Amino acid sequence: MSKQLFKGKKVLVMGLGLHGGGVGVAKFFYAQGAEVLVTDLKSEEKLKDSIEKLKKYKRIKYALGGHKEEDFINADLIVKNPDVPSTSPYLEIAKKNNVQVETDLSLFFKLSGAFIIGITGTKGKSTTSSLIYHLLKLKFKKTFLAGNIGISPLELLPKIKKGDKVVLELSSFGLEGLTQSPNIAVITNILPDHLNRYGTMSEYIEAKKLIFKYQTQKDYLVLNQDDVIVRHFGKLSAGKAKVALFSVQDEPTHIKLEKFKLFGTHNLSNLLAAIKVAEILKIPAKTIERGLASFKGVPSRQEFIKEVNGVKYFNDTTATMPAAVITAINVFSENFPNAKLVFICGGQNKGLAYKELSDVIKQKVAELVMLPGTASDKIKEELTEYKNLHNVASMQEAVKKAKELSRAGDIVVLSPGAASFNLFKNEFDRGDQFVKEVKNLNEKV
Repeated sequence: MSKQLFKGKKVLVMGLGLHGGGVGVAKFFYAQGAEVLVTDLKSEEKLKDSIEKLKKYKRIKYALGGHKEEDFINADLIVKNPDVPSTSPYLEIAKKNNVQVETDLSLFFKLSGAFIIGITGTKGKSTTSSLIYHLLKLKFKKTFLAGNIGISPLELLPKIKKGDKVVLELSSFGLEGLTQSPNIAVITNILPDHLNRYGTMSEYIEAKKLIFKYQTQKDYLVLNQDDVIVRHFGKLSAGKAKVALFSVQDEPTHIKLEKFKLFGTHNLSNLLAAIKVAEILKIPAKTIERGLASFKGVPSRQEFIKEVNGVKYFNDTTATMPAAVITAINVFSENFPNAKLVFICGGQNKGLAYKELSDVIKQKVAELVMLPGTASDKIKEELTEYKNLHNVASMQEAVKKAKELSRAGDIVVLSPGAASFNLFKNEFDRGDQFVKEVKNLNEKV
């Protein structure tokens, strides 16, 4: 790719954010010689960590704490953060003034020439993406991982040659605005989520379908046959991509799975999706087995942190929806049948229902430590007869209370089932605070 492609262009980065993607976008256009202006509704104080990462890029300008109409009129190109809805009035201003609007993902698809494996789904995206990347690296040295994991794919562009393999984790937000599809598209599952943005489940499903909208007969669509919504997508792709199905009811007999370290049916499903992609790319069974044995999982997803006084602590902060917490409860109850489960839950609601989760809590969770938030209020409405609910105001209090409630052999899990923004910068900050407090716990002398 030419280094001069954006030289002298006025590029507006809309949404610096806290996950690292906006930082990567700003760095890329700065290196291209563009005039970079970063605008964000958040204040400089809230964005200080992201701004710190850009401090050596002296020519970058900022408009923080709000957007200005003139910035969206005067730009040559606007690169919006996927979290910014396409209905933003500022994007409408840009379109009325014929200003090009892209995301880092849409630009990457247009500019990279890479062979792209894209993974979406409500849950399992990160584990499946990381596992596919791990397996592909064993055969294809020039394999890269980016997307909805805090790495902007634009940062990879200078390193990528045509045909290199790129694994992209794609959220529903990230799929919006794409006009190309991955060479291999994987859909792990679809469950109710982000209904505060989409309004209806149908709109959310439509956003997920964008991953295969532009596929051709040369491409592959890898679908979870066990998911009642996902398995029907193969019919929609008829005449386009080749469809490959995976199912936990149909484990491969030619590949030994015993050395795979992650437990739970959901992780078996993620594993089978990754194996299907590896086989499409003709990675030998022995190589796949070697990769399964060496894969350690993804941080913040049912991640074991520490054992204190015989109590095991797990970080599952990326469980931001009720269905993910139900999965965690079932996984830990199945794998530790004699343990008392102490769960730390709560936070902000994303327009989701909590009746089913509350029923599972009543049956299987011995003690529930509740962080504040609108989702927490919903859960408490469903748990009026549940006697073991403990309200706390901070993560420090939550871990302290969980320690008081647990004994040797018990399991403590942070699995919120909600968004994090009322108390934390984001879900990863929430997880980091949990890990910090757990690591500060001391053994009894």
